[in-house]
Amino acid sequence: MNKRILAVIVALAVIVIAAVSIVAVQNSNDPADTAASTGGSQVSENSGDADSNVEPNANESAAIANDGGGDYVDYSPSAIADADGRVILFFHATWCPQCVSADGDIKASGVPSGITIVKVDYDTNQDLRAEYGVTQQTTFVEVDSSGAKVQDNFVAYADPTLNAVLTALN
Repeated sequence: MNKRILAVIVALAVIVIAAVSIVAVQNSNDPADTAASTGGSQVSENSGDADSNVEPNANESAAIANDGGGDYVDYSPSAIADADGRVILFFHATWCPQCVSADGDIKASGVPSGITIVKVDYDTNQDLRAEYGVTQQTTFVEVDSSGAKVQDNFVAYADPTLNAVLTALN
């Protein structure tokens, strides 16, 4: 009888140790947790060069001067042509926590002079998503006055702040 109790206790101890080990390994390999705890880096979408996919962390470069004199407007067919200076499309979804965070940051900090951010509804503008190669919400696309893409898309998923977007698109 004592041998049975001892065997059960040993078996339970092995199970507990294995479970703790599995949880520890999963936590150390979770890229979302690692990126969040270290400040993370952003990944540019649609880039042909693997080295160009990693953008500098917003904290690694000087903050973008922001006088709040730019514009933040909802998308319309004429919004791009009517914009002054740089035009950045923000593919936003109301159900996306990162989009809501980025939207709040843009509204709180304002947009620098010479920049217009055009907020495009991710769910209803599938044609624009296809045109610019947008595959997920929280994507920012810089375009010229004719609507042609200027550079690779930037997905602000890990750091949904205006400063991160402007740093990545500079």
